Amino acid sequence: MKLFLIAGEASGDKLGGALMAGLKDRAPGISFEGVGGANMQAEGLQSLFPMQELSVMGILEVLPRYFDLKRRIRETAEAVLASDAMALVTIDSPDFCLRVAKLVKAARPDLKIIHYVAPSVWAWRPKRAERMARHVDHVLALLPFEPPYMERAGIGCDFVGHPVVAEPRPSPAEVDAIRADMGLPGNVPLVVALPGSRRGEVERLSDVFGHALQSVTERHSRARVIVPTVAPLVDTVKEAVKGWPGNPVVLDPRGMAPERANARKRAAMAAADIALAASGTVSLELAAARTPMVIAYRMNAVSAFLIQRMLQIDTVTLVNLVSETRSVPEFLNAACTADNIGPALLDVLDHPLAQSDAMAITMDRLGESDLAPGMRAADVVLRVAGIKPLEL
Repeated sequence: MKLFLIAGEASGDKLGGALMAGLKDRAPGISFEGVGGANMQAEGLQSLFPMQELSVMGILEVLPRYFDLKRRIRETAEAVLASDAMALVTIDSPDFCLRVAKLVKAARPDLKIIHYVAPSVWAWRPKRAERMARHVDHVLALLPFEPPYMERAGIGCDFVGHPVVAEPRPSPAEVDAIRADMGLPGNVPLVVALPGSRRGEVERLSDVFGHALQSVTERHSRARVIVPTVAPLVDTVKEAVKGWPGNPVVLDPRGMAPERANARKRAAMAAADIALAASGTVSLELAAARTPMVIAYRMNAVSAFLIQRMLQIDTVTLVNLVSETRSVPEFLNAACTADNIGPALLDVLDHPLAQSDAMAITMDRLGESDLAPGMRAADVVLRVAGIKPLEL
């Protein structure tokens, strides 16, 4: 029994790692080929090439690497076809994964293709679901309102829950250790800053984040900043935060087992009084930690212009969308300025419980009390692939 899995960025790698753990539990002896990062490699995957080659976002960011990415698409599709995998599971990164899926489906129409993470057709480019239906047999959705969008396009879809609800909560001792290591008394504000998991995001957001944080340190002179990041970006982030206020501490995960690094990141989030974060899945991680947040994001001007014309929603923050509130302030593109973000940070610090209900609703709707999402996803993958799971 073998599956071919592809992830193209850090969030997909985490999903892939949990899925692989679930698959090994449900179908002992299963093996894997594909592309993935540290989490998937820890579960036994030997990546065809470094996953970081695929972690690009935005039209102008992709263009200089177009031919390299095109080559990797072709190589990955060829590897799928040369394997004896019973199904292909593509995880997020649709610009890469669905191009691979198209090539594979054209050559092997009988091979089941499962895509993990429904495209956000409810937000923009609704026709993507119909195009996906030509190459994908089934979708695993992270958000409870997504299956109807996929099913209307003719694709089978299961809501499997979001993996953030299954992540271990840090203990009080782990949380206290973060502040103790920084020599930070309990009455001094701690800000966790998360400027993104891609190099381009860090480069675009670091200056505005640094200037926005000055509002906090001007009011609270002893406030500190902690910055979790991913291993490939440590040096980039350290350079980017040199001029920041709050004597920032960058958490370096290099040399750590993935789960240890993830645990320290969760502890830093829980220890913080407030977060300033790039838009994305991280808002759900902060909600799980019950850390009030401000979300900010800036794309390059061309990408921002094109995407803004296609957006069908008034917020991109997942906590706002899942809870059906607008509790979390967000500042996107032209609004992503220190003059806007700074006062919002102070307002959230002054009203730390204002987001509590929205965060609790979000976690409940994402499946906090149900079977772990990685296990639910594994059950669906085995069913679609036609692999008989271990009897429970």
